[in-house]
Amino acid sequence: MIKNKQILLICLFLTVATWLSFQGVGDHGFIALDDNAYVVENTHIHKGITIEGIRWAFTTGYAANWHPLTWISHMLDIQLFGLNPGGHHVVNLLFHIANVLLLFLVLNKMTKALWKSALVAAMFALHPLHVESVAWAAERKDVLATFFWMLTLAAYGRYAESPRLKNYLAVIAFFVLGLMAKPMMVTLPFVLLLLDYWPLERFGESRFKLGDLNKQPIRTEARSPVAAHKVKRKTGNQARQEIIAPGRTANEFQWTSVRPLILEKIPLLALTALSCVVTYIVQNEGGSVSSVELVAPNIRIANTFVSYLIYIMKTIWPDNLAVFYPHPGLPPFLQVLGAALFLAAVTFAVIRTGKRVRYLPVGWLWFLGTLVPVIGIVQVGGQAVADRYMYIPSIGLFIMAAWGIPELFKERRYGKQVLAVCSALCLAGFFILTRAQVGYWRDNITLFDHALSVTKNNYVIYNTRGRALSSLGNPARAMEDLDRAIEINPDYAEAYNNRGVVHNRMGNFSRGIKDFDRAIEINPKYAHAYNNRGAGFMELGNTEQAIGSYNKAIEIDPQFADALYNRGICYQISGKYREAIADYDRAIENNCPSVEEVFCSRGDAYGRLGNLTRAIEDYDRAIAINPEYAKAYFDRGFAYGQSGKHLQAIGDYDKFISIDPKYAEAYFQRGMAYGSIGRENQALGDMKTAARLGSERARDFLRKQGTAW
Repeated sequence: MIKNKQILLICLFLTVATWLSFQGVGDHGFIALDDNAYVVENTHIHKGITIEGIRWAFTTGYAANWHPLTWISHMLDIQLFGLNPGGHHVVNLLFHIANVLLLFLVLNKMTKALWKSALVAAMFALHPLHVESVAWAAERKDVLATFFWMLTLAAYGRYAESPRLKNYLAVIAFFVLGLMAKPMMVTLPFVLLLLDYWPLERFGESRFKLGDLNKQPIRTEARSPVAAHKVKRKTGNQARQEIIAPGRTANEFQWTSVRPLILEKIPLLALTALSCVVTYIVQNEGGSVSSVELVAPNIRIANTFVSYLIYIMKTIWPDNLAVFYPHPGLPPFLQVLGAALFLAAVTFAVIRTGKRVRYLPVGWLWFLGTLVPVIGIVQVGGQAVADRYMYIPSIGLFIMAAWGIPELFKERRYGKQVLAVCSALCLAGFFILTRAQVGYWRDNITLFDHALSVTKNNYVIYNTRGRALSSLGNPARAMEDLDRAIEINPDYAEAYNNRGVVHNRMGNFSRGIKDFDRAIEINPKYAHAYNNRGAGFMELGNTEQAIGSYNKAIEIDPQFADALYNRGICYQISGKYREAIADYDRAIENNCPSVEEVFCSRGDAYGRLGNLTRAIEDYDRAIAINPEYAKAYFDRGFAYGQSGKHLQAIGDYDKFISIDPKYAEAYFQRGMAYGSIGRENQALGDMKTAARLGSERARDFLRKQGTAW
């Protein structure tokens, strides 16, 4: 009863401490890194949970990942909160709290070490390295996959106690759900084997049935067959530790005792292999996997050793954390050698001492093994390391600390008191640093300013801050950042593309086209650069060249909705209305972000072909999607007027004018509609207003009437 109360109090402390440390995330906005692709501009999830959306989630490799459960969780967020970022961030925090509590409960259940388990969970809860996984909406995959990771561990602990088929199926089910949230789950079977070694103590268990432990005396044999010693009768892990098969010692490795444990994980390993293949294909097709030409094998291997050391250092001293760390290229030889020797020495030491203190090799190999998919051997993205990659691997280091450090104090006077104070100070430090780190994530500029202050030559962040500044209406500062990104990395295609977009927004279309040309020269498969170049040509009136650029973008990505829509506009300008309608159809099928504009443009094309019924239907759809979309009201009013439905036309012009009261043509057309139904005074009033706003047609009309305005 007392222990249950302690567990409840620890759970309460972990919940409150975690919530307080991440408290500010509910007021944060979305970030211009990945949040656009995952949430803000992803029209596939904007309808919430739908059959069509779920089908897309399971069949897409969008954002160079296959993680359908992550997409569905974002859809549910949209269903609940819309595009309010606070709700999305709070859900991430709730998953993090759930992961903290599950980690504590699972460790405590397996080890029966209440306070050590609580310390591991507290470090996991409050460590600043984990801010990225929680405060970044796009990193839902981290906290969601870890949730199923913890449930898999819990199910496996139950299976280890009672090896029944239904318990094993629960392990598989949670593992599969985790893989559908993030493929980094592939290392979990390896971790389960580590847990078999400690704390589950399943190595060598196959000689005995667990039920026999309480039914018969337990005998041991020493190294010499002659010297046999009796032991007291015990149950659970204590008894299993003392079981020694005839002819060997307790510390002696026996393949026959490990083989059954590996065989029982074959279904999990098969799922792991399948996930690895799917992930590699999707990321390679999405352009996330760097080729050997871009990052040579010797650079990858060298950076692997250094990266492990960086992760250890950031775990011990979490300072100068950034959202992106640029890849340094080939590290100095002595740095690589020192890191490799350090890793080898620690590995040798923990394995050698692991016969006495099993938690050391388990914690160390947990850390090393779970980082393998993202350590850089297969280079994904342009980063050297990433804080979010330590969300699960850090648990291994926390286990080593929580079980190993108390051993240093146990023989010392006041050792427990000193340990308690040190633990409290450590957690307090983590708490303070985490709250500070959370503050950097409140908006784009704050986050990127901090990243640039703690890293060098970070061309990715200069590029991203430039894009953010441009969207905030500050093209001059945006241009400075994009110039700096290109100065650091002259072969960075994305920076040229973004600088071209800024040139377009400033009306410098020729200069923009030069930047798009350079981006395409660097990356001939850069569909967005072709699309943006097409927009530049279209603004310059070069319709044929614009269509050529859009053709190339669509050839590279046949589902590129923006390019399809833009090509449709070019066809419409050229009078090719049927070709335009075909492109609008495909843009709508592929969830164009500005779908209400596509419906409106398709309505215009149908109107040009004389199909006013279909035109009005499309305007209706555009207005249903966005009731404040003024152009759709104007265009529908015009179509109603052509159909002779002048009252409906007047109603639409009324709505348009309530949204945009300065557009002269709306008053002119409403005046014409009033005149068509004999309301001369209202028609005259609208014509005067249109003339005052600059409409030459309204002025000509009034001149013919001999009326001043």
